[in-house]
Amino acid sequence: MRMGTRVAWVVMTAALAAGTAAQTGRVMSGKAPGFRGIWFALGQYKSAYGDKYSGGLGTYTANHVPVAAYSAVARKTFFTYGGEGQSPRRLQIMAAAFDHRSGTVTRPTIVCDKPGVTDPHDNGSLCLDTRGHVWVFVSGRGRARMGFKYRSVRPYSVDAFELISTEEMTYPQPWVIPGKGFLHLFTKYTRGRELYFETSRDGVAWSEDRKLAGMEGHYQVSARRGGTLVSAFMRHPGGDVDKRTDLYVVQTRDVGATWQTMAGETLPIPLTDPACPALVRAYSAEGKLVYINDVGFDARGNPIVLYVTSGGPEPGPEHGPRMWTLAHWTGREWRIHDVAPCDHNYDMGSLYVEPGGVWRVIGPTEPGPQAYGTGGEVAIWTSRDQGKTWRKTAEVTSGSDRNQSYVRRPLDAHPDFYAFWADGHAFQPSPSSLYFTNRAGDRVWRLPETIEGDASRPERVR
Repeated sequence: MRMGTRVAWVVMTAALAAGTAAQTGRVMSGKAPGFRGIWFALGQYKSAYGDKYSGGLGTYTANHVPVAAYSAVARKTFFTYGGEGQSPRRLQIMAAAFDHRSGTVTRPTIVCDKPGVTDPHDNGSLCLDTRGHVWVFVSGRGRARMGFKYRSVRPYSVDAFELISTEEMTYPQPWVIPGKGFLHLFTKYTRGRELYFETSRDGVAWSEDRKLAGMEGHYQVSARRGGTLVSAFMRHPGGDVDKRTDLYVVQTRDVGATWQTMAGETLPIPLTDPACPALVRAYSAEGKLVYINDVGFDARGNPIVLYVTSGGPEPGPEHGPRMWTLAHWTGREWRIHDVAPCDHNYDMGSLYVEPGGVWRVIGPTEPGPQAYGTGGEVAIWTSRDQGKTWRKTAEVTSGSDRNQSYVRRPLDAHPDFYAFWADGHAFQPSPSSLYFTNRAGDRVWRLPETIEGDASRPERVR
C-alpha cells in the first residue's frame, strides 16, 4: 500500500517539483484577491485561425472530472479552476464555493501554487467524500511535474487544505463509490498517454497503480452512477495525439476489480488491441478524429458519450464540418446521433439528463467574436427523444468581446449553478473571467474579480 501521509517525503518532493506552496507547510490556506482565470496558448499550428487551442482555460480540460459538485447537505456548490497568479504570472489551483442560501461565493483559496507553470494541463479535479471533505486532485504533467492530492481540513469547507500525497498522475478523475471508497482514474506517460487506476478506502492509503488501456495512447472522460463507473476514451495511433480517433467505452461495477463492455463481456486489462470488444465505432476507417467532452447516463443507467468529430487537428474551416455527436447505449446496441455543428475541435460542453426525459447540452456551439478559435458563444440544445433530434432552445451568451470556453457540469448540479466556464480572447493574451448560469440559461453571473472580505455576491450580467 502507498501511504500518503509521510510528511517529510511529501514536503521535500513538493518543493522539488515546483508545484506547491511547500514553504507554507502541509496546510494550504492562502486566499486569492478574486476570480481571475488562467490564459494559455499551446504554441502549435499558429495561423490566421489562431493556435491549436488558446484562450481562457481556467476550466480546462475535459479530462479533468469532476471539477465541481453540489452538496445538498451544505447547500453549496464546490468547484475548482485554474487561476492566474501575478508577479510573476503563474498558474494557481483554486477552490471556492457558491452558497445557495445567501447567493454569495467564497473568496477563492489557493490550494496549490505553481511557480514557473502557466499550463492549465495542471488544473485540478474535485470530489466530496462521504464525510463532506472536499478533495482536490491536482494534475501533474508526465514525470516532468508531479501531481498532488489535497483534502479540506474541515468538512464542507474550502478555507484550508491538507497536502496528502505527491505522485505521478495526469488528468485526475477521482470518484467516490458509495460504501467502497475512492476509484481514481488517471493517466501516466509510460508508453504514450496510457490509462491507469487506483483505489482507496480513505484517500490516504492507496492500492498500486493498475493499467487500464495502452494502445499507443488515450484520453478518457468518465462518469459514475451508483456503483458503476464508465470510462469513454479514444486512441492515439502511433502515439500521435493529433491522430486521436476511434471511440471505446468500458465499465466496472466492482471498483475496478473487473472491467466489461456495456454488453457485459469481461475484458482482460490492460487493453492493448485496437480492435478489442470495447470499440464502439472505428472512426479511423472514416478518416475522422474524436474529441470527448462528457459522459452521462439515461434514465435506465445506460451511458451516453458526448464528443466532437473533426477532419483534422488544425483550426479553421478546412477540416470541417465539425459536429457535436452522441453515442448512446440503449441496453442492446450503440446509437450515434448528431447534436449540433461547431467550428473548433476544442469547443467543449457538457451533457445533462433530466427528469421528465429532457436531454440538455450546454456549450459553445455558436461562433464567437474570434471565429474558428477555441470556444464561442454558449447555447443550450435540448432533445426529448433520447438524442435523436435536437433543438437550440436558448442562447446563453451573445455579443461577447471574448470567446467563452470549456462549459463544465457540476456533479448533482443545482438548477441555480448549472454550468460554469471561463472566457478569454482566442488569439491573443487577455484577462479571463469566470461565469455560471442557471438551468434555463436565461441568467448569467460573473464571478467577482476582486472580493473584499471572505465572500461576495456574483455580478449578474444577464
